Amino acid sequence: MLLIISIVLAIIPLLGIAWILSQGLALTVDNLFMSLILLAMSAIFGMSAFLELRKPMLVSAKSEKAKGSTSSRFGTPNGARLEQGRVESVLFFESHIGQPNKSIVSLSNGETASRTLVFEGDLRNALPVGKRVEITSREDAGRKILLNVNYR
Repeated sequence: MLLIISIVLAIIPLLGIAWILSQGLALTVDNLFMSLILLAMSAIFGMSAFLELRKPMLVSAKSEKAKGSTSSRFGTPNGARLEQGRVESVLFFESHIGQPNKSIVSLSNGETASRTLVFEGDLRNALPVGKRVEITSREDAGRKILLNVNYR
């Protein structure tokens, strides 16, 4: 539905430019700027339509990539996830008042590229850099919460 709306809203400003040109009014400064504004609006909505068209292709490519790769993530019966690897870095970011603070953790297992995980809260002391860990976490209302850490 958003794709159709974006396409229609990209075409309407182009029709306005065609109307300005058909009236023979293209030589005034006002009509020049009106044409530029209409072109910008058309480009914005056209880009939105283009991104909506690419979205299914990106989702399918990500799912195929995830199927083909081996990962050290396991699901548990209670909805918790298990991540294993060596802690490369832990970055802590304080959020605005009313928003949860976040820790960004980079894990690697030496074979594949590192994974970046975003957790709620300050995990700088819980996850020392350079240690091999096994992290148990779960998602609650879109937030990843650390449940348990095992050091290996």
